[in-house]
Parts: sequence; structure tokens; C-alpha cells
Amino acid sequence: MRRRLLLSTLAVAVVAILMLGIPLAYVAYKLTYEEAAQSLEREASAIVNGVGYSLEADRPITGEAIAKEYPGRYISITLPDGAAVTAGGRPRAGAPKLTATGGSGGVRVRVSRPAAGVRDEAVRLMLLIGSLALLGVAVTVGLAMVQARKLTLPLIDLAETADRLGTGNARPRRRRYGIPEVDRVAEVLDHSAVRIADLLAASREFAADASHQLRTPLTALSMRLEEMVEAADYPDVVREEGAAALAQTERLVAVVEQLLARARHDRTGGAVASPVDDVIAQQVEEWRPIFRSTGRDVRVTGERGLVGLANPEGLSQIVATLLDNSLMHGAGTVTINTKLGTSSVVVEVADEGAGIPRDLEPRIFERSVSGGKGTGLGLYLARSLAVVDGGRLELIQAHPAVFGIFLRQAADARLATENVVVGPA
Repeated sequence: MRRRLLLSTLAVAVVAILMLGIPLAYVAYKLTYEEAAQSLEREASAIVNGVGYSLEADRPITGEAIAKEYPGRYISITLPDGAAVTAGGRPRAGAPKLTATGGSGGVRVRVSRPAAGVRDEAVRLMLLIGSLALLGVAVTVGLAMVQARKLTLPLIDLAETADRLGTGNARPRRRRYGIPEVDRVAEVLDHSAVRIADLLAASREFAADASHQLRTPLTALSMRLEEMVEAADYPDVVREEGAAALAQTERLVAVVEQLLARARHDRTGGAVASPVDDVIAQQVEEWRPIFRSTGRDVRVTGERGLVGLANPEGLSQIVATLLDNSLMHGAGTVTINTKLGTSSVVVEVADEGAGIPRDLEPRIFERSVSGGKGTGLGLYLARSLAVVDGGRLELIQAHPAVFGIFLRQAADARLATENVVVGPA
């Protein structure tokens, strides 16, 4: 492309110079000869006047004096009495010459000069015009090279940027080149890079979120299946454990659907009036065997019959995440307390451990922030699920750790008219 731009610019410049230079050279050539002829005519007229003045003053007319005054000329003067006076060297016979004549009062003057001098002057002028034309071509070539470089380098850079996008390196370069059309292409590529980076980040987040969110129901499902195998000699127990495993499988499917909805940037939620007790009871049933296997327990306290606006599967996942967090990082008995706030239904999950390290308190809900062996995704995802349903997840107390799930109240925040405080389940 650079070669084509250079050749096209050079061709345009050469054509323009020829179209202007040829007529200019012709005019200059003609003007040189016309100026020489006019100069001879002026000299002839001046000589006529000078001879006439000398005749009136009765002065002698000598060729030496006239030749000294008009060097390089051959001058022939015819006086009124027929006498002839010559001045200067006679031109060679057959040599080109320019001649001018003049006369007045019986005086006739003929002035000649060799044409070679005029031709040399015209050639010098033509050489000057040619030199200027060559200089113009050289300047044009230099400007064409600069312009070609200015145009081709941005295109090469943009091609490299597009190639980087194709290889997955979606970092925008933010380069501009001072050419509006090229800058527009660069801006579009930068916007595309940002969108591709967002898509890649969303894909990576989805993979990490899916692996984290599916771990808990899969663990519970595995435990149920193991209990089914151990209780194979007891049909009733097998049926009970099979039903529990089926419920875990359904929860697993719901979690996958939620993750897919997040991957599609679906924020419509699906919050409905959900009995909080049912969700908590189901989670306690799943997690109590795990806690008891480590010498710990889970208990439920607070108001019963509360109803909050939430996606049941999402709320189950939030509670499961908090229980898993307490199992991994907490200690002692885990308490799930439910109560009715001013404008929300509150579910508190607390344990008796050391709590959240002080340096992590402000960032506990940030992605990839963990106080131990965790992945740093659980609390981040739990808060995201709460926000989807219009609620929120907060750290109420750091030492020991107390987390609060705040759900929007349903039209009837209670299913029962009495508030019953329950002890250990």
C-alpha cells in the first residue's frame, strides 16, 4: 500500500509539474528572444538620436566611440551624405544573429548581435525551470513518503490489534492517530475489546461460580447416597434417603438454572413469597449430619411462620453458603435466628468461632477474598443471589461472626398469628 500511495502521489505531481512547466518554459523562451529584440530596437533608436545630436553639434562620429558604448554589437550607420560608419566586430558569415534597424533625419542605423548569446540565456532560464521542477518532484516524493508512512503505520497497528483480539488478548490499546476515519476504526476496536473482555470475564466467573455453587449440593447428595447404600437392608430408610437425594438433585438443577441466568445477565430474579421456615428446616436437615460428624450442632431460634420475597432455591443457596462458611471457618454451635424487622424479614446465622479477621472485615464480600482455605467466592455469590431477589446480605457482627440475610417482606409477613420462640431443634 505504501508503494501504491507513493507512486500515485508521484504521478500526480509529475503530471502537474509538466502541465505547468512546459508552457512556462515555452513562454520564458519566447520572452527571452522578444526581450533581446526589443533591447536591440532601443539601442538602434538611441544610436540614431546620438548621431543626429552629433551632426547638429558638428562633432565627429567615430566607430570606436560607438563600439565602446555598445560592446558586443555590430553597428552600421549611414549618414545623410551617404557616408557609412561601422562599429564593433562583424558577425561571422552564416552565423545566426538578431538585427534591429532605426532611422531619422536621413540617418539610418542597423544593430546586430550574435543569436548564440540569446540562446545561451534562454538555455540558462530553461535549466533553472527544470531544476525547480526536479526540486518540486523531490519535495513531492518526500511528502508522499511521510504521508504514506502516516497512513500505513496506523493500518498495520490496527491489523495487529485485530489479530490480538482474535487470539483472546482483549486489552484495549487506546491509541489514536490523528486521522478521523482511522481513529473511528480504532475506537470501534477498543469498544469491541472491552466487550470481549467482559464476555471472557463473565465466562471465567461463570465457570468459577458454577464449580463453587455446585460443590455444596453435590456433597450433600453424595452423603445421602452413601446413607442409602448403608441402609440398603431397611426399605423405609432407603425410600426416605432416596426422597432426600431426589430433593438434592432438584436443588442442583435449580442452582444450575440460576447460574445460567447469571451468565445471561438475567436479573429478573423470580422472587416469590417464600416460607422462611421451610427453607431453613430443609438446610438444617442437610447440614446437621455434617456438623455432628465434627462434634458441632445447628440450632434454630426466633420467630416462626415468617414469609419473605425470595427465590426459594436462591435463599437455600445463601443459607447453605453461610453454613458452609461457619463449618470451614467457625467453631461451636451454629445458630440460625429468624425475626421480623422494620421493613424486612431477617435471617441471622451465627457461630461461636473467633470471627472475621479485622483486615478482612471491609472486604469480606469481595470476590476472591478468603480468610483461609476457601475460594473467596461463597460470600460474594451469596450476596449476589440476595441482590437478585431485592434483598441483601450483611455482616452484622464480626467477633464472633454473625451474618444477616435481609429479605423484602411479603404482603403478609407471617403465616401464623402467634410468634413462637423455639429452642434447639
